[in-house]
Amino acid sequence: MVVWVFWLIAAGVLFVVEMMTLTFYLLWLSIGALAACLVSLLLPDAILLQVLAGSLVALVLTIFSKPLVARFRSSRGFQDTGTDIVGRQGLVVAPIEPGRYGQVKVGGDTWSATSIESLGKDEVVKVVGRSSTIIEVVRWGDMY
Repeated sequence: MVVWVFWLIAAGVLFVVEMMTLTFYLLWLSIGALAACLVSLLLPDAILLQVLAGSLVALVLTIFSKPLVARFRSSRGFQDTGTDIVGRQGLVVAPIEPGRYGQVKVGGDTWSATSIESLGKDEVVKVVGRSSTIIEVVRWGDMY
């Protein structure tokens, strides 16, 4: 198999997974894999150089994007749609088992959710925590 094909497949897989996670970390790795792909087209036998180029591109993008994202998030007018979700009421759309993900609809948005208790479909829940894309819920009326 030609080496540049490997890099192209890696970039594509990382990009697709990034679209599911929405964190931007895998996007930078995907772009790094594309850089390695370009190097492999020019120098197909220089595997170490390909890995180094891809790693450096991903590292530089990660380092330089952190301050930009921080500045954007602290700018006036920026509103994260998930910051006010804790404490709100939701409805279980897909059942939740401890240690497994389910889905909860809060307002007009559907979130992946976890819980320390089993929750069936159409149960009313309260959001008690949020990570980047996953919320933690308890049965409405229950307390920690």
